[in-house]
Amino acid sequence: MYTRCCRWLLLALLALTPAGHAAPGSVWVLDIGDAIGPASADYLVRSLEQAGDQGAQLVVIRLDTPGGLDTAMRQMIKAIPASPVPVASFVAPSGARAASAGTYILYASHVAAMAPGTNLGAATPVQIGGPAGSSPDKAPDDKANTADDATLARKQVNDAAAYIRGLAQLRGRNADWAEQAVREAVSLTASEAMRLKVIDQVADDLPALLRQLDGKTITVAGQPRLLQTRDASLIEHPPDWRTRLLAVITNPSVALILIMIGVYGLLFEFINPGSALGGVVGGICLLLGLYALQLLPVNFAGLALVLLGIAFMIAEAFLPSFGAVGFGGIVAFVVGALILIDTDAPGFGIPLGLIGALAVLSAVLIGSVLGMAIKARQRTPVSGDAGLVGSLVTVTRVTADDPCTGTVQAQGEYWQVHCATPLQIGQHVRITARQGLMLQVSAAAPAAQGE
Repeated sequence: MYTRCCRWLLLALLALTPAGHAAPGSVWVLDIGDAIGPASADYLVRSLEQAGDQGAQLVVIRLDTPGGLDTAMRQMIKAIPASPVPVASFVAPSGARAASAGTYILYASHVAAMAPGTNLGAATPVQIGGPAGSSPDKAPDDKANTADDATLARKQVNDAAAYIRGLAQLRGRNADWAEQAVREAVSLTASEAMRLKVIDQVADDLPALLRQLDGKTITVAGQPRLLQTRDASLIEHPPDWRTRLLAVITNPSVALILIMIGVYGLLFEFINPGSALGGVVGGICLLLGLYALQLLPVNFAGLALVLLGIAFMIAEAFLPSFGAVGFGGIVAFVVGALILIDTDAPGFGIPLGLIGALAVLSAVLIGSVLGMAIKARQRTPVSGDAGLVGSLVTVTRVTADDPCTGTVQAQGEYWQVHCATPLQIGQHVRITARQGLMLQVSAAAPAAQGE
């Protein structure tokens, strides 16, 4: 009876407790500290979904990026307004930046904050597929191409300006400066951004930001959401193994190396069937490299040249071209690698040093193959008639009725021989000619006495 009364009393107290006094949800902290790419987009989208499923009240993106790929940036920006959890982008720590794509993400977030000593801006889209505009060394015939490049550049800038202005209007931030950041590539410090109403908060660190946000109401998916962040628990949500692996393989340099290893590994397996190691490693690397390339902005002409160059370098080992095909493949590989990634976004170029190193390595391999081929041509033949004539052999049997005829062993086979002088078992003779299945020999040394 006593237990039942206590239970009813507890239920009554819970029913009378105001909903606003419930324990606040946790605050998730994400870290994006590199160029915006497929790995960053995958990390943010999955983290927002998990934060919503686990009832987080706020997701803070600690941001420090030089920019990145437009496709990945737009994927992230689509996920932020669709998130059931409000998102605060915080450019931190001091010395960090939210340049280019980072500026768009900051404008898209429900809360935009910066630490002192940080900056944002320079949001002009880079030219895809080469620099736009005219060049002093262009010939008159290139005027049409120059005009096309300039038109394409204007279309990209106008599109980007409209996109960031729409984000600014969505969040009630300074739309004029946002468009200026796109068209004129201007930047702002944290204090200037706060003064111009580009951002909402300036905070020294994350705890200070959470104290400033405590008690604020944010509209999420059309519904007001009261933040209670002062005593909320912080959950650091670093990139998992999937994100880290994706970040590694979507590095254009790593993708190019994976393709090289993959092709050479499969070649080794074809040359040495049954070794397994070359086929397994080559197959895995090739698939990873191709998967990375389909996530990156690839110039397909560059990819075709890279694959053609590798094919030529492999063919050099099987064709009597004496280097023409192989070194032509090196040229095709270098040109293809230079134009492989179709963007100038920071962090997504292939270093010239890596291209040069791979080209030199391939040249060394081709040189080694050529060296072995030349040595093989200069080596004395060891098979056929050329290998028989002139070789020194030993008499193993002498015919009883004809002492000038006997048997020797040469090239792993037994041969009948004929000599102008009588033969003896164990005698060394030299082959002088071949007549069908009969070898002509001459005595190379006198036979041992007493045998």
